[in-house]
Amino acid sequence: MFIITTFSPKVKVIIVTLNEIRQSDKALLTPADIAPVLGCNPHQIRVTAHSRPELLGFPVCVVGNRTKIPRVHFIEFIEGRNNR
Repeated sequence: MFIITTFSPKVKVIIVTLNEIRQSDKALLTPADIAPVLGCNPHQIRVTAHSRPELLGFPVCVVGNRTKIPRVHFIEFIEGRNNR
């Protein structure tokens, strides 16, 4: 299931399930993409990524106020195959 939210003038697609993340061709995910899989608020992922990224268990890329998560590493984390 995809939830489409509109923010004029762009359309943003939020990935909702782990299977959709696996099938996605996006190299980088957003906190909004992974929050439903983790069962938490996307803002809390952003805050933790900025302040204590080591607590997340998967690598994050923070540039300014943007937070991105490498899709492959996130899937490995969820499946228990990460090396952290």
